[in-house]
Amino acid sequence: MQNQYFVAVVGAGPAGLFGARELANAGARVVIFNRDIKPGGLAEYGIYPAKHTMKEGLRKQFRGVLDNPNIDYYGNLTVGAQGDLSLDDLRALGFQAVLVTAGAQGTKWLGLPGEQFTGVYHAKDVVYFYNHLPPFAQKPYRFGKRCAIVGAGNVMMDIARYLIREEKVEEVIAVVRRGPAEVKFDKKEMEHVIANLDLAALDEEIARCAPIMQAIGQDPEAAKAMILEATPRAEAKMSETKFRFEFLASPTQMFGDADGMLTQLEIEDNSLTLKDGDTKARGTGVKRLLDVETVIFAIGDKVDESFGLPVEWNEFVKSKEPKFPIDNISFESTVDGVFVGGWSRKASDGLVGYARKDGTNASKAVWQYLQTFSPIQANVEAVVAKVQSLSKPIVTKEDIKRLEAVEAEEAQKRGLEEFKFDSNEDMLNAMGLAMMA
Repeated sequence: MQNQYFVAVVGAGPAGLFGARELANAGARVVIFNRDIKPGGLAEYGIYPAKHTMKEGLRKQFRGVLDNPNIDYYGNLTVGAQGDLSLDDLRALGFQAVLVTAGAQGTKWLGLPGEQFTGVYHAKDVVYFYNHLPPFAQKPYRFGKRCAIVGAGNVMMDIARYLIREEKVEEVIAVVRRGPAEVKFDKKEMEHVIANLDLAALDEEIARCAPIMQAIGQDPEAAKAMILEATPRAEAKMSETKFRFEFLASPTQMFGDADGMLTQLEIEDNSLTLKDGDTKARGTGVKRLLDVETVIFAIGDKVDESFGLPVEWNEFVKSKEPKFPIDNISFESTVDGVFVGGWSRKASDGLVGYARKDGTNASKAVWQYLQTFSPIQANVEAVVAKVQSLSKPIVTKEDIKRLEAVEAEEAQKRGLEEFKFDSNEDMLNAMGLAMMA
C-alpha cells in the first residue's frame, strides 16, 4: 500500500464534503466523522423541505464525493472535548491534519429575560424540526396563533413560510432591528409569503418609519417597492395568516404566565444613524408590548464552545498570522495542524455555494500544510478498531446507501416526493444497525 497524507474531516456538510473531495483528489486518505447519521449538514437539514430539486441535486453530488475510494465516512459519532472522540484521539490515530467543518452548532441567544418560557425558540431548532433532524424532529414545539420572528434574512423568511403555509397560524410578525431599507431576504424567498402580507399594515409601518429614514437620506417609497418586488410571482395563498413587519424594533424581554408559557414580547423602538457609511440602529428607550405565544430568534449562530478549540465572538479563534492563507484568509486555528472551514470558520455566513467554496479553500490550506511532512502509511485499521470500540452503532457510507434506498421506497409507498425518518432509532433500524445499540 502506498504512503499517503492522512487527514480527518469533522463534519459532513457542504464544506466538509467538498473539502474532503479536494484532499482525496489530491491524493490524501480522508476520514470524515459526522455527528448526524446522514451526510449533508445544512444542505440536508437547513434547506426548506419543498425545495426538492435543489436538495436532490446536492445529494447526488454528495453521493459522488462518498464514492471516492480515498474517503471513509463514519456517522452517528461526535468529535469534541466531550464527544465520542477528542482532537487528541484523532492525533493518536495518526492523522496528520484535522479539518473542522462541523458548522456552527452552538446556539446564539441575546441573553434577554424570559428566554426560558415555553414558546421561545432559536431559528435553528425550528428549521431542524421541520426538516426532520433528530432529536429536534421529536420535540414538541408551541406555535401559537400569533408568532414573532426576530430577524430580517432568508432564515426568517423560511420560518415565516413554514408558519404561514404549514402551521397556518393567525399572524406572523417579523421584528426587524433596522428599517425597511435594510432587510436582507431575497426577493425569491418573499414570493412564498407575499400573498399573506398585510398591505395596510405595511403602509402604516412605512409611514411610521419615514421621518427616521428620510433623516439619514433613505427613500421610504423605494424601500417599500423593494419589499413588494416579489408580488408578480407570488405563490398562491395556503392560509389566511396575516404577515406583517415591525421595523425599527429590538426585543428587550419576554413575559409569560404562571405555567411558564410565553404571552408577550417587549420591544424597544429604534432610530437610525449613519456611521462610516453603515446604518446603525439606536434604542430610543420607548418600549411596547406585542401579544404573542411564540418568539423565534433568527439572529445567526455560533460555534460549539465545548468542542475543544478556543472561541471568541461566537467563532473559533483563527491564527492572525497564517502560514498557509488562501485569498488572504486564515483557515488555521490556534492549534497546530487543526484547520477550520465553512461555518466553523465564519458562523452563519453564506449558503451552500459559499460553504462549498470555503471548505475547498480550507482544504487547499491543509494541503499546503501537509507538504511540510512526508506521506505516511495511513493506519485505517486503527480508525476502524477505534470507532468499533465505541458503545454505539457507527454508520458507514455503505449503510447510508441502504438507508437512502429504504427511504426512497417508503416515499414511493406513501406517494410522497420525499420521506425521512424522524428518529435515529428508526434510521438505524432501517440500516439493520439497531441491534448494536
